[in-house]
This record gives sequence, structure tokens and C-alpha cells, in this order.
Amino acid sequence: MISSTFQRRVLTSKSFQKFVRDISLSSTMAAKIGDPIPNVDLFEKTPANKVNVKSLTQGRKIVIFGVPGAFTPGCSKSHLPSYVTRADEIKSKGIDELVCVSINDPFVMAAWAEATGAEGKVRLLADTKGDLTKKLGLDIDMTDKLGSVRSKRYAMLVADGKIEKLEVEPDGTGLSCSLAQNFVEKL
Repeated sequence: MISSTFQRRVLTSKSFQKFVRDISLSSTMAAKIGDPIPNVDLFEKTPANKVNVKSLTQGRKIVIFGVPGAFTPGCSKSHLPSYVTRADEIKSKGIDELVCVSINDPFVMAAWAEATGAEGKVRLLADTKGDLTKKLGLDIDMTDKLGSVRSKRYAMLVADGKIEKLEVEPDGTGLSCSLAQNFVEKL
């Protein structure tokens, strides 16, 4: 049996408290410029088609933008179309690929790509469990509106596996700094 004195020492130990604080901060802090992109698998078109984000960005320049949900009004009418219509312009700036990420299943993302004309211009990847979104610290609780935790609206430039530019909407869902017409000016 462990003595209550020992238990109090362990629970109040400054090093243990620092350890817990560091773990909490690292899991909730948003990504920043210079951070490596997490080593996470996303899915394209089916659950069998894994795409590792870290591998995808090695030796390449990729624009990744996150949206709260496929087929939602702001995402379908403004955010994704802004990148689809400017895909050639963005790629002419030395960008290898454009990637849209959302916490949805891969079948929904495939249908959304087809419905919006994104195929061949913007690659739509499903963050099925929100692993990438959470590791980037860009998750937002939208349970009351969309039924679950979703992605904040953001745009980032990832070059050779590191975040070089990052724009996150101040309220997490707005349509300003992360739209293609605003983000392209920073490339």
C-alpha cells in the first residue's frame, strides 16, 4: 500500500505538474510557422487509399487548406471554389499541389470533389478521425451546429515537410484570410 504522504508528494511535485502542463499545452497549441507537418494518414476516395501527409510534402511545396465540412454553404460556395478557380495561378508560383482537408469520410470528399469540379485541380482528403486537425491544434467544437468536432478554416504552405505560411480565420470559421485570393498574395 502506498502511503498518503507519498501520494501527496507525487501529485504536488513541481516536475510532475510541469510535465502535465507541457503535455496539455502541446496537445492544444495551434501549429505555427516552422513546425513540421504531422505524420498522419488521410484518405482519398476510399478508406483503402491512405495518403500520408508527411510523405506527401517531402521535397515538395503544397498548399493545404482546411474547411469545417464538405457540402456546407461557406465551404461549397466560397472556400473550395476560390482554390479551384485559382489553381493554375497558385501552381504557377511553384506550388506542386493544392490539398483540401476536412473531417469527413472519403466517400463524401470524393462526391464533393466531383460536384464542385475540383478533380484535377484540388485534391480532397478526408481526415476521418480528425487526427491531422487535432495534431495541428486547429480543431473547433461544432457539435451544436455540425454534430462533432471539425476543422477551423485555415490555409498553409508546407514546404519539404515544414509549415512556411499559415493563416487561420480569427473566429475559426470566417471567410477572409484563408480564401485563395487572400492567401495567394502571401506566396
